Amino acid sequence: MKILADQNMPLVEEYFADLGSVTRFDGRNAKPEQIEDVDILLTRSVTKVNAELLRYAKKLKFVGTATIGIDHIDTELLDDKEIAFSSAPGCNAVAVAEYVISAIYAYAQETSTSLQGKTLGIVGVGNIGQCLREKLQGSGINLLLCDPIKFENGELQEHIELDNLLAQSDIVSFHVPLVKTGKHKTLHLIDSARIAKLKDNMLVINACRGEVIDNQALLESMQTGKQLELVLDVWENEPNILTELLPFVRYSSVHIAGHTLEGKARGTQMLYQKVCELLNFPAEKQLSDFLPNPVITEVTLQDNFSQDDLGRLAHLVYDLRRDDGILRKSLSEKGFDHLRKSYPVRREFSTVTVKNNGSQFAEQLATLGFTVSE
Repeated sequence: MKILADQNMPLVEEYFADLGSVTRFDGRNAKPEQIEDVDILLTRSVTKVNAELLRYAKKLKFVGTATIGIDHIDTELLDDKEIAFSSAPGCNAVAVAEYVISAIYAYAQETSTSLQGKTLGIVGVGNIGQCLREKLQGSGINLLLCDPIKFENGELQEHIELDNLLAQSDIVSFHVPLVKTGKHKTLHLIDSARIAKLKDNMLVINACRGEVIDNQALLESMQTGKQLELVLDVWENEPNILTELLPFVRYSSVHIAGHTLEGKARGTQMLYQKVCELLNFPAEKQLSDFLPNPVITEVTLQDNFSQDDLGRLAHLVYDLRRDDGILRKSLSEKGFDHLRKSYPVRREFSTVTVKNNGSQFAEQLATLGFTVSE
């Protein structure tokens, strides 16, 4: 059995070696000829799986994407061809939520702003939005939720309409899929009209899809004096992003919000489990079999640990300002895709055990995702 896997997907050989021979490919530049005799295709978001890519596919039995979003996959085509398909919903929810938390704490530190009593609007309450919501419960930050689809389906009681949420929020974080048409279209959800209405100095975080915010309209607004604090992990037209926007962005990165070692590896594991199910093969391998020990495994809190130290502890595990620095220093020389491919190892809060020693912040640290021990 031949397995073709994106070059940036971790642990494919470790998981799939017992199922067939693994070959890697450049996901951004996949060619139809590469798929001709492939049985299993494993992708990430940069690969457009469509009729053109699959025109020579003769043996393809399964397509998997190690991502939450599936807007790059023609699922109707796969159905027509009777090719099994799976994504990896929730695989990087923790990673993206922790990216947002790192951004919020960094902003608070740099601007000497207290987060207590601030209002954060979460737009899109799927796996990532819900994870962010859960991690920030009890943080002293007021949370507003917007997800019209979940609200209409009776799955979300606290829903607030988008424009009302934007008017009330000090911080807004977007976690919606890219939907190009229809009642719940998210393409340019934040357009020039909505940008104009955003309150001055609002912290705007986009870690879902670049096209959710009209980048050109955002640039023109900032050039004419709009005061916003921007955190952009995703961009329109990746990898050819609107670099003129960079000077107006507080924190920028190369679509890596979900790229913890755990988050990427969970995606691989979820596809492995689906393939094993398809082949009636026992799925015996686990994530813990392969992950290396983190550099920092344990931290002891002293009795003078304070609310302000929560951000310092989070940044001990992950500080997104590292990624902002990498982009600004190396984008022009190395390019967007190279920076994604060579992204440094990043771990999740849960890899650090916090020895609490009776601190009043034990519950909040556990809610954020740290492993807390007495």
